[in-house]
Amino acid sequence: MNSIINLGSGNFEVNLNKPIDISMRLGRDSAGAWYLGAPKIEPVVHGDWIGRVSKGANVNFNRIEFSPHAHGTHTESYGHISKEFFSIGEALKKFFFKSKLVSLRPEKIGEDLVFTKDSIAKVLKEDEAESLIVRSLPNNWTKKTRSYDHSNWPYLNAEAAAYIRDCGIHHLIIDLPSIDKEKGEVKAHQAFWNYPDRVRKHATITEMVFIPNSVKDGVYILNLQVANFENDAAPSRPVLFEIK
Repeated sequence: MNSIINLGSGNFEVNLNKPIDISMRLGRDSAGAWYLGAPKIEPVVHGDWIGRVSKGANVNFNRIEFSPHAHGTHTESYGHISKEFFSIGEALKKFFFKSKLVSLRPEKIGEDLVFTKDSIAKVLKEDEAESLIVRSLPNNWTKKTRSYDHSNWPYLNAEAAAYIRDCGIHHLIIDLPSIDKEKGEVKAHQAFWNYPDRVRKHATITEMVFIPNSVKDGVYILNLQVANFENDAAPSRPVLFEIK
């Protein structure tokens, strides 16, 4: 089923029957970070009643314990780094965006792997898109189940994040647990949201996606759906559609 989507910047024809889901599922063996271990998904127990059909209940009724930042694909608002509370549910007012997917290999700088402004500038120009998706190289399926604890993953420096912001990107997506260094400050977050001065309240960062190598670099339409948690971040499901 082809559909015409009007994003203000133009009309785009997409096939809604061919979605490209780049979210990671949240499960006991899904990718994780920040030293919390796996999420817990367990049946609710009330006395002798156990919320599992195999245990005699008439429904499956689970309790889930997890952190959006540590487990699976999630989208966050600037409330992630601010003293004031700001919910992710307040950040997103639209859900379809023109998005550019790029594959980048970070540079070795000292002991770190860093995405720099120069590397971003080679693949992104001003006003190309509303959203940028960064696929880090090398890319393989182990990202879907990897523990990132103490791994010193690749990250954006503040200059690169500021350049992305100044190119008009409002929704930044990456396949790593954070756009910042594992054990460091949140300078890239601050630069992207322009925090604390003139904060871009409706900009978002989505982390821990997975983009198969079969999905080519280029321009797509992004549908970014985020669970409406009263929290700075929530699980999300970014879906891409090829432009015909």
